[in-house]
Amino acid sequence: MISRKLSTGLCALLLSFSTLASLAQTTDQKQQKLVSSEQDIERVVVATNEVLLDAVIRDKKGHLIKDLHANDFEIFEDGTPQKIQSFRLVTRDSSATPTANSANVPSSSGNTSVVSSGLPTTPPSSRLGALALVFDRLSPDARTIARQAALHFIDGGIKPEDYVGVFRIDLSLQATQRFTNNEPLVRQGIERALLHSPSTYVSNSERIGKLSDQQAALEDQISNNASAAGQNNDTSQAIGAAASEAAFASMTQNILEGFDRLEKNQQGYATTDGLLAIINELGRLPGRKALVFFSEGVVLPSDVMAHYRSVISNANRANVSIYSVDAAGLRSTSADMAAGSAMTKLGQARVRTAGNNRDPFGSMMKDLERNEELMRSNPESGLRDLSTETGGIFVSNTNNPGDKLRQVADDLHSYYLLSYTPQNQHYDGKFRLISLKVNRPGVDVQTRKGYYALNNSYGSPVVSYEAPALALLSGRTLNNAFPSHVGAFSFPAFDNPGLVPIMVEVPGNSVSFLTNDEKKSYGTNFSIVVLVKNEAQRIIQKLSNQYLLSGPIENLETAKRGDILFYKETALGPGRYTITSIVYDALTNRASTDDTVISVPSIDDKDLKLSSIVVVQKAERLPKDQYPTNPLHFDEVLLYPNLGEAVRKSITKDLALFVTVYPTKVISSHLKFSLEIRKEGRLIGGFSNSLPPPDATGRIQYATAIPLEKFEPGEYELKVLVKDEVHQATQSRVIQIRP
Repeated sequence: MISRKLSTGLCALLLSFSTLASLAQTTDQKQQKLVSSEQDIERVVVATNEVLLDAVIRDKKGHLIKDLHANDFEIFEDGTPQKIQSFRLVTRDSSATPTANSANVPSSSGNTSVVSSGLPTTPPSSRLGALALVFDRLSPDARTIARQAALHFIDGGIKPEDYVGVFRIDLSLQATQRFTNNEPLVRQGIERALLHSPSTYVSNSERIGKLSDQQAALEDQISNNASAAGQNNDTSQAIGAAASEAAFASMTQNILEGFDRLEKNQQGYATTDGLLAIINELGRLPGRKALVFFSEGVVLPSDVMAHYRSVISNANRANVSIYSVDAAGLRSTSADMAAGSAMTKLGQARVRTAGNNRDPFGSMMKDLERNEELMRSNPESGLRDLSTETGGIFVSNTNNPGDKLRQVADDLHSYYLLSYTPQNQHYDGKFRLISLKVNRPGVDVQTRKGYYALNNSYGSPVVSYEAPALALLSGRTLNNAFPSHVGAFSFPAFDNPGLVPIMVEVPGNSVSFLTNDEKKSYGTNFSIVVLVKNEAQRIIQKLSNQYLLSGPIENLETAKRGDILFYKETALGPGRYTITSIVYDALTNRASTDDTVISVPSIDDKDLKLSSIVVVQKAERLPKDQYPTNPLHFDEVLLYPNLGEAVRKSITKDLALFVTVYPTKVISSHLKFSLEIRKEGRLIGGFSNSLPPPDATGRIQYATAIPLEKFEPGEYELKVLVKDEVHQATQSRVIQIRP
């Protein structure tokens, strides 16, 4: 799990990475053929920066409108009119009859009509419909409503070309049914998704109300104790008792609020990360896709809001419309009333706090933050925005939402497809608003509302903090505003021969620190994004992390003296890869980039395998209970690699090297390690040693050090050779030595 907020207690931050596997794949040859042909029609053409827009148009009675022409539409981006490049009506209704302005192409699964607008069009073909049913953590009553609605929606709603997947979100994402057009299997997936009770949480409003009530009781107790002591003419006793009660009341409140924040963040990230993963895979298919989301409300604390906005942006980029269902059904008390009651209690607590003169400013700021979160906890806010901003619909205040969901199938089977090339060709990563107007009275328009302005695709969802960094990276050549270094290392482990740790190092004093004199604290807001490109320079992976570091202002200088180390592990197939990093300082809009190259060998299981040569920059001894599992852990220390910086003799007396050997299954007792040192192609030194026996995991970790005293400044090549009687493996590394 990628951490969201990081403490500055450590100079370097090591974070683990795990790759999400593909959610659903279909190997049916017919499906692959249909997807391939349809991609020629409905893909977003990134190379020409074309924006694709699908829209469902209905009249006031909810009936689909299918007789519109291109001149009936107007597209605006950030308020600026855009020229429509292409226009068509996509329909899989076999009963549809072509109009005088339509061309008709027969297919195996019905007819697809193309409405001519005088603009270039491409003959359409049959397409697959993709629909994900996603169940958030639900209470027992909500699970009953969601089950009935989902099964009612499925009744007669799945056609042979419709593929439905079923997913469940709790603390993690689970696929209870892969994408299929088999209705009985979908039904079984729905039952499995709702079979078990999810993790139990008290709702935001209920928890905050309880906290406020507890605090009020504690405040009354303090007041009563002070009054009783005053009547006994013991002023010092009254003051002491009141002070003690106040201190313990504050501790209790802080403990409960602290846990509340952590728990809400956990819920919010689980939900948004799950939705992002599903949307990312749906985006691989062409055309309009749908995600039906059953929830009782999205938990949206401040830390999660950026991820929530990323869900909307990535859904729009992937042409995925979200249909949100408030599975709570008819509420006895409206969400607005519940939130209002909780905010009233917060106001009462604020008055009591101010009257007692105990940190009124800080307490009021916390209350304002909770007010904002209470407003966002209303399903009418979070769930409605997910739908209205992605071209779906929001179903609420009903115990029978199944009938309304039938509209989803209609929307997938009949919609208009338009495209335009933005007038604004400056792709700065900012969110751009799209407005689609129809020049016919009495119509409702369902379409997406915007996208992050990026002129490339990245193989995984783009979250909000990544967008400005990626925009800079895809633009003109950057002048690095501060130093940064990226490194990648191959560790062909037995169970993961493509294991590649990737690291980025940034000096702590390179990024900006924002200070708050009133709170006596500092903070940062910067992100590190790494792109992995194959030999064709196509982006195959994107790794990132956002750093919201904070601490007491008296620790600011210590934080600046430290280094920040980004660490991710990934798995790559055999080949040569370019690793590009960008460090983006959001406070000043400054950035720094670096790149390196890594080769992942193609090795048979019977081969002797050797890791990259790691030049060790420093090592940190760790307590036994904190040993990490990453490949840079050696004995009792964690190794920090040199990422390509010059080695300075004035700082480093010995050049420390580290490699890992993975012997063949038939382990030889005659494994030899040899090191050659070359300068300008000439051999100037080296040595050979016997390697120790493998450890319990079957690998051999080996470290050695070379005195630098006699090395002249310049460029050197280090070549390591490991061999037994039959096999051998080599690695090389170039280093720069400075005075």
